[in-house]
Amino acid sequence: MKKVLFIAVFCSVLSLACAANQGSANPANANPASAEISFTFNRQSGSSSNQYAVWIEDSSGNFVKTLYATRYTANGGWERRPQSIPLWVSKSGLSALPKKDIDAFSGATPRTGTQSYRWDGTDKNGNPLPSGEYQLFLEATLRGDNRVLYSASITLGNSQGIPTETFVAARYFGSSTSEWGMIEDVRVAYRQ
Repeated sequence: MKKVLFIAVFCSVLSLACAANQGSANPANANPASAEISFTFNRQSGSSSNQYAVWIEDSSGNFVKTLYATRYTANGGWERRPQSIPLWVSKSGLSALPKKDIDAFSGATPRTGTQSYRWDGTDKNGNPLPSGEYQLFLEATLRGDNRVLYSASITLGNSQGIPTETFVAARYFGSSTSEWGMIEDVRVAYRQ
């Protein structure tokens, strides 16, 4: 009986010690910077639609990291349909990326509903980036040659430490307006 009680007490103490150790993150190594984009996605019927990508660039327009891209385009659909999110395809260097890198950021085209993607302030290799201005982009192929590009400026290193919502600009390409509702209510917030 004493042996069982000792083992139970020892396991409890060990469990508490592990939990305390996990809770004490090293603030010097923590990277609290983050940005989040959220929007309503209304899936369209038919082909040549529903493709989008979300990515980050630095203030000089250099590509930093893809947060998400629809799997069809990322896995070669851009070759069969060159009009599918062409700016992201060009900026990301997609044609030279290994499959494992593409698999890390791509996913199935989502169902209708709210979508949200978070950036943790790191580059494509997971390295923390310096404070400064960055651009967050969302490009979507609405149908055929009709697409939209949303962009927002974010600042890593604002000293307030509270979420800051920023203005999101939209630029439409093509002649049709009937698919503009595919992406709605785009919001971008960031903090550090």
